[in-house]
Amino acid sequence: MGGTLEIEMFAHAEVLRPSPRRCGVCSAVTLMGLLSACSTPGPVYDMRGRDAAKPAATATAPAPPAPLAPSASAPVVKSAIASAVEPTGTPYSAAVAARFSEPKVSYRTPAFAPNHVGFTSNSELQALMFALVQDAVPATGQPRVSLLPLGSSQKGQPLQALLFTREFDLKPAAIAASARPTVLLIAQQHGDEPAGSEALIVLAQELALGRLQGLTERINVIILPRANPDGASSRQRVTASGIDANRDHLLLKTPEAQAQAQLMRDYRPLVVVDAHEYTVVGRYLEKFGTVQRFDALVQYAMAANVQPFITKAAEEWFRKPLLASLAEQGLTSEWYYTTSTDLADKKISMGGTQPDTGRNVNGLKNAVSILIETRGVGIGKLHLGRRVHTHVTAMTSVLQSTAERAADLQRVRSYVDRDVAAQACQGDTVVEAGPTVSEYALTMLDPVTGADKTVSVEWASSLVLRPLKSRARPCGYWLAADQTDAVMRLRGLGVRVVQLGTRAMLQGENYREIARELGARQDVRGSIADGGSVSKVQVELATAFIEAPAGSYYVPLDQPLANLVIAALEPDTQNSFVTHGIVSSVSSQARVLTRPDVKAAALP
Repeated sequence: MGGTLEIEMFAHAEVLRPSPRRCGVCSAVTLMGLLSACSTPGPVYDMRGRDAAKPAATATAPAPPAPLAPSASAPVVKSAIASAVEPTGTPYSAAVAARFSEPKVSYRTPAFAPNHVGFTSNSELQALMFALVQDAVPATGQPRVSLLPLGSSQKGQPLQALLFTREFDLKPAAIAASARPTVLLIAQQHGDEPAGSEALIVLAQELALGRLQGLTERINVIILPRANPDGASSRQRVTASGIDANRDHLLLKTPEAQAQAQLMRDYRPLVVVDAHEYTVVGRYLEKFGTVQRFDALVQYAMAANVQPFITKAAEEWFRKPLLASLAEQGLTSEWYYTTSTDLADKKISMGGTQPDTGRNVNGLKNAVSILIETRGVGIGKLHLGRRVHTHVTAMTSVLQSTAERAADLQRVRSYVDRDVAAQACQGDTVVEAGPTVSEYALTMLDPVTGADKTVSVEWASSLVLRPLKSRARPCGYWLAADQTDAVMRLRGLGVRVVQLGTRAMLQGENYREIARELGARQDVRGSIADGGSVSKVQVELATAFIEAPAGSYYVPLDQPLANLVIAALEPDTQNSFVTHGIVSSVSSQARVLTRPDVKAAALP
């Protein structure tokens, strides 16, 4: 793999590139041969609408370490019998079940305790987390372990994370500025996907007291083992209010999504892993007469304007070694994919390109952002050891890759932050993008014999994006003084917003609404559980001088999170603040095309 990233991600694709920029930005950072030219390549977009490349084959990578077995010193909490009852019977034949033997290692979490009917409960998880806390400087060779309170869920359950670090100063700003890159591991955003949470219990024990302690010499680790405790206790995908927390990372409607945004804003992790599980039988059996085959489905951030060097780092430094680690353990993998709940729709789609999931929003925050899904939804505790082992193997690989690439990742992040900020007022930006469609031979399992069964499917690939809507990249956005909700959410995402101290005339563009319709948010699975319909608008742009009174707001794009700002404030997309009523109307915001020369104060 070497120490460099190739500039061209897909040589067969035509690419849309931003306007060349002066070399001042490029010369500010040396990336050990990472950059081969001053101007940065744009995101990979297929401009012709032809078939996208099929998913790449697993590449050879260095041999992974020995499998992680539980340490004898890991604390064990006595489990109580969960009230929920596991489904009886097997959802498929014994021949299928035989394809998924249990691993040779066993894990010490309450869910694996004898006679424990359900998964680790919220109270059991909290007790485990408290047992690991070691805020004082511990014995040599051990990290400090701190509990990070993040508020409460909608039903009052604590939202808590654990920080593992060798830093002396535990303040968020000190961790964010540390020479050690920070990794954020998240599980169970969907309450009915428990294996990731069980795996993070294992990893927390190993980081505090076991075989992974040594990694904290080179990295900081934050573990959020249960992002949706209400959903976990009720065995449902969504939060208590019926919102899909993993579609709320741009809008921040829920305290569950706000907690993750707080971690991203305060600690600025360079690498984020989101652990999920996917449906094994269900609609796949109904649509294709098959059962899902792969132990792990993996994908990184794939949305309009994710900086291409973040994408290359995710592929070369993380996904390839991760797949090799899984293969070494006899575990199978594929790109992440899903299908809609409409049984007549036979299309298979990779993870969506909308800037609403944690995977994509964290990529727009310039973090390497990886989704790992194991086969678990709909099968209860069946194969739980293998599912947990898959997550432990994959996330251990991510931690090791971060430690090995710590210095390179710091350089890439520094460059990317500067590069994104330098693009303000220049070239074009993609406002909305979609996948490309091809045919793909997808391997599944015969539900009776358990043999591999290849199905030719229509495949919506997120590897190469089609630009659906593009505009000139502004210098920033103006927001009216009464748009405090939008300002609060932007600041919650970590975006810098300034308030004008005097009246100003800004050169820019107004939005004119030309059409509006009510509809539902959609992702590749179908309608999103978001609590109601949204108002989708169509707009046209009109050049204008914008009268900006004192007290109104300016959101500059010369900042590292500029691409996230575009996702929130271009009004005519399904995830925009206008669509969701966070900005009251298109007349309450405008595009600013020259940098304002006015008195302004950054909001604290």
